[in-house]
Amino acid sequence: MDMREAARYADEVISGTMGAVVPPVRWAHGTSTDGVCEGGAPAGTGSVTRRAAITTDVSSQRRGSLLGVIERHWKKRGDEITEVRKHKESPAMFATTPDAFRMSLVVGYQGQVFIDVVTPCMTRSEVPPPGARPGVPDYTGRKPPLPDEHSDFWSDRAPVSGEG
Repeated sequence: MDMREAARYADEVISGTMGAVVPPVRWAHGTSTDGVCEGGAPAGTGSVTRRAAITTDVSSQRRGSLLGVIERHWKKRGDEITEVRKHKESPAMFATTPDAFRMSLVVGYQGQVFIDVVTPCMTRSEVPPPGARPGVPDYTGRKPPLPDEHSDFWSDRAPVSGEG
C-alpha cells in the first residue's frame, strides 16, 4: 500500500465513522497533511493525516452519546480503543485499526468534534486531497467552520434517556 492508497483508506474510515452516527451529523473534511517518516522508519516512506470536523452543534449533554456511538462502531470494525479521556469539556477517544492506522476523536473549542486518522508509514507517493462530498462546501486547505448546523437530537440540551 502506498500513501495514496492509505489516504483513500483513511477517508473511508472517516466516512464510515460519520455514516455510523444516527441521526446523521453534518461534517466536512479538514486539512490533510503528509510527510516523510523518520526515526528508524524505512527510507522512502511517509505518513498521511486525514482530518474531519463535525459542523453540527453537538450539545455537551449529547457528547457522551456521540462518543458511545463511535466507540461501538470502531469496536465492531475490529479496532482497538487505546484510550478514553473522560473530560467534561473536552472528552477524547483514541483507537488503532488492526493494520496500525491511528484514530482520534477529540472535542475541541466550542464543542466541535474532530476525527483524525493517521496512516502508518507507507511507500511515498503523491497524495491528493480528500474528494469533495456532494452538498458540502469544500474546505480544502482551510479549517471547516465552527458548529453551525442544528440537529433536533444532537443539539438538544437534555441528556439522552438513561444517561442523566
